[in-house]
Amino acid sequence: MARTTNSDTLPFVESRYELGMLASQRVRDLNGGAESVVEKTNDKPTVVALREIASGKLDVNNVRHEFVQSYKESPMPSADEASLEIGSEDPLLREIDAELENALIEEDNQTPVETAAEAEISAE
Repeated sequence: MARTTNSDTLPFVESRYELGMLASQRVRDLNGGAESVVEKTNDKPTVVALREIASGKLDVNNVRHEFVQSYKESPMPSADEASLEIGSEDPLLREIDAELENALIEEDNQTPVETAAEAEISAE
């Protein structure tokens, strides 16, 4: 398979949008050390990923699952890392939090400016 086209991959994926998502996940896998299921010549990882999907040898459902899981997982800070959460013990961060709260309170207390179109409608 010298050249992979969208039509080669569509039997294995539902849309071109999904093809892009799955190919990007497979590229991350390949860059992370995963073994290719097709012959890997001097092609870039993107081309290899598309060739794998088009060959039908790649488990697309597994790649789809990995893609979804990669966006579900959020890294948790370790105990020794500084946290930027509200209520931090760092005095500088507490000062910033207080400034932000005051700005939000002031914003809520301001009356909205009436636009010319709204003034015209209310005058009728």
